Amino acid sequence: MDMKITKSGRKQFTPEEKLRIIEECKLHGVKLTCSKYGIYTGAYYYWKKKLLVHGQQGLHGTYSKQDKARLKTLEKEVQTLKLLLAEEKLQSRLKDDLLKKKYPELRK
Repeated sequence: MDMKITKSGRKQFTPEEKLRIIEECKLHGVKLTCSKYGIYTGAYYYWKKKLLVHGQQGLHGTYSKQDKARLKTLEKEVQTLKLLLAEEKLQSRLKDDLLKKKYPELRK
């Protein structure tokens, strides 16, 4: 394998190497294969999940422009929904307070 080792000592595998390691884990077991290549089992499971979700493109470790754009729109949507939920909770709390003031016999 032609894995790169960075200056910090971190190993970098190509997508093809990651795929070979995943296939080898299926044959010889995760623990044995990971110790052979000096990787954590968590890294193997992370690669495997990326492979299942995104296919071989997921092993490249980078997002495409479409993925980044989609992520940005989803983040905006989440923020909008959080604001709407906060407003609803505030309105509900205000209504409860008004009802308690108007009908004190309903207080517990």
